[in-house]
Amino acid sequence: MTDSTASRYRYLPTLLIILGLSWLASPAALADETGSTADQQRLEWNFKVYLDDSPIGFHRFSLSGDQQQRQLVTEADFQVKFLFITAYRYQHQNTETWQGDCLERLESRTDANGKLLSVVGERGPESFQVVATGTQASVQSCVKSFAYWDPRFLEESRLLNSQTGELIPVVIESLPGLSYKVRGKEVPAQGYRMRGKNLDMEIWYSPDREWLGLVSNIKGDHTLRYELI
Repeated sequence: MTDSTASRYRYLPTLLIILGLSWLASPAALADETGSTADQQRLEWNFKVYLDDSPIGFHRFSLSGDQQQRQLVTEADFQVKFLFITAYRYQHQNTETWQGDCLERLESRTDANGKLLSVVGERGPESFQVVATGTQASVQSCVKSFAYWDPRFLEESRLLNSQTGELIPVVIESLPGLSYKVRGKEVPAQGYRMRGKNLDMEIWYSPDREWLGLVSNIKGDHTLRYELI
């Protein structure tokens, strides 16, 4: 394996721990929406994921419920290949329940190239209790994960990593607007840059605050990119 090829996935474990957070949605015209009442919704985001220009897998999000209680289910499966051999494999499943603007419960399981991770968290009256692989912790009662589906998460200074159970400090800044390609069409978009420990990411929304995609910078001048399909 060449050094160049190795560098393409050397930093994936750390990056995917960040992106697997809940990675990641806002009621959107671009999303598929069904519901039995005006208050009940089911929204879906299906992303094709690229490492630089090479497709490596998918990440799907399904959001259901109303403004009082919502459930987010996500599934990701990435494979980085070298000469037809899978050099790195990542699989992630996550279910989150939200009560209003606060995370009520989460349960995630991850296989990061053979390293197994699990997190269970539940909100109590005074704190959010987290049991992660080999650790336990308590964080603030009303906490948010990396909920890209709700742009209000950009107002937070710390976010819960649903793959590790860690509360991560973040710094978020607005980016200049531009045209963003979605399903073959250029649409106006507003971006935000998020930085933190081992994290440098751009998240893009439409003028109506619909989640369009994200691009994450990886050490070694590589990018992980989510493209709506």
